[in-house]
Amino acid sequence: MTALTPLPGGCVAEVLRVDLEGAAPLVAKVAAEGGLEIEGFMLGYLAERSPLPVPKTRHVSEEILLMDFVENDGGTSRTAAEEHAADCLAALHAITAPAFGFERDTVIGALPQPNPWTANWCDFYRDQRLLPMGRLAMDSGRLPVETFRRLEAFCGRLERFIEQPPRPGLVHGDVWAGNVLFKGAKVAAFIDPALYFADPEVEVAYIEWLSTFGPAFHRRYQARHAPRPGYREARRDIYNLFPTLVHTQICGPPYAQMVGDILKRYG
Repeated sequence: MTALTPLPGGCVAEVLRVDLEGAAPLVAKVAAEGGLEIEGFMLGYLAERSPLPVPKTRHVSEEILLMDFVENDGGTSRTAAEEHAADCLAALHAITAPAFGFERDTVIGALPQPNPWTANWCDFYRDQRLLPMGRLAMDSGRLPVETFRRLEAFCGRLERFIEQPPRPGLVHGDVWAGNVLFKGAKVAAFIDPALYFADPEVEVAYIEWLSTFGPAFHRRYQARHAPRPGYREARRDIYNLFPTLVHTQICGPPYAQMVGDILKRYG
């Protein structure tokens, strides 16, 4: 080994570039409290079963994850790179399963994502996403108890706003700018997945919420998967309730207020 260089990230683990004499560089994620095995599993799953570009994993354990270092430059042709991102995610979302969920529980960041196979999408989104994350945020003191009670009441009528999608689609689950590496006119890699089979609109809503990509992405993606009626009117906000609850658990009050605002908007 010739050098260790800190890399951006590190919310869940320390991230280092590892330069080796006579070999290609690696990325090491190190977490003293563990939790990296599931990330390695998800990257391997994507590498084996999807067209999504991801770093190749070299070693996976609870405390250490070693991956190939992915060269990236921010995208020298951003329009073309975002169109490539749209093609990648559209192909990912075309991978389907008999039900919603995943073969094992996953994580978003360091937070749990339970994934029991569930035939009804509304049931899954209510019982495995909104209520567990809302309860976690309430128990930590970051979400007011009254807001959680309003969330429970809203979940009792969730079927008014969420329809059963045509089929489950595999989603990356955490597509924000820091988890997409560009090189030239293409995506070099998607990193830090939070996999499960969902209504693919949850991924699009999240991308819109965080402004991960610009108009080129949305034009290209919508040419392949046009939004179903009702997405912009209601489902987009409701699908972003989950990441807003995630951010509430991580960051606290500003996002707790956003949760309250969404619940107020839908009664």
